[in-house]
Amino acid sequence: MKAVVYENYGSPDLLQFKEVEKPLPEENDALVKVCAVSINDWDWGLLQGTSIVNRLINGLLKPNKKILGSDIAGRIEAVGKNVKKFKPGDEVFGDLSGRWGGFAEYVCTNENMLEFKSTKMTFEEAAALPQAGTLAVQGLIDKGKIKKNQKILINGAGGGVGTLGIQISKLYNAEITGVDCTEKLSFMQSLGYDHVIDYTKEDFTKNGQSYDLILDVKTNRSIFKYLKALKPDGIYATVGGSTSRLLQAFLMTPFLKLSQRKNICVVALKQNKDLNYLRDLFDSGELKPVIDGAFTLDEVPKALKIFGKGEHKGKLVITVE
Repeated sequence: MKAVVYENYGSPDLLQFKEVEKPLPEENDALVKVCAVSINDWDWGLLQGTSIVNRLINGLLKPNKKILGSDIAGRIEAVGKNVKKFKPGDEVFGDLSGRWGGFAEYVCTNENMLEFKSTKMTFEEAAALPQAGTLAVQGLIDKGKIKKNQKILINGAGGGVGTLGIQISKLYNAEITGVDCTEKLSFMQSLGYDHVIDYTKEDFTKNGQSYDLILDVKTNRSIFKYLKALKPDGIYATVGGSTSRLLQAFLMTPFLKLSQRKNICVVALKQNKDLNYLRDLFDSGELKPVIDGAFTLDEVPKALKIFGKGEHKGKLVITVE
């Protein structure tokens, strides 16, 4: 089978499109013919290997798992003898983080990492949902405790989590401000953001506005700066970004809740927990992933370069079949 492989940490230029051995399912595994796969922060971080966390996960000196890609959609090709949920031909989607292997024509994964794809979805739409959608749900609903008519800010509004997060927030009749770069402002307005802020020209933590809930995809400031933009009893929920900033937020949570009546939450992703909910929202017409570009499997390096520059709008999705 064809796959995108890397042997050393570094830039997308190190990725190789080559023939590799097709995987075989173990007892609890399903073999999936990958039809589409999307790019996530994990792929970028594990490719570069600049963070000690990523090195601890995938090898200190060289990557142990050489095929990246976690959010996949495809068809079941074969199943192990203990698999009960799926059969060959079933259309599925899921987040394979921890096993990865999605940048390939086939991938094996435990059946618990997959759910049935809606027949209304394209494979590209299904591949765009798992990780970004789950982070949006867990940041806004599980940790953010979103309520009707709140004032909400999403930092990193034009990416995968942001473009799904605004749609979920609109279900609660929220007033939503989106923060991203100059090139994405008109796009964000077309999605329905009530207010947009260009972070290259304005710091939303210094403009005097405050919010009931902040969903942060970037986490690129000190936690104390975010607090200035949070109302009393407000909630700040971070779903990704700088490791050092995430650690600061985690360590300061108990103190800040007591001293300032402000709640700081670091979302520890519960993988694939909300796939059925996301599928139901899609089927009801209340949620639709935004897909940027049309890439083929051999163009994964090109797509990752775009991702690394933060130039994408919504989710970058690769079509495999």
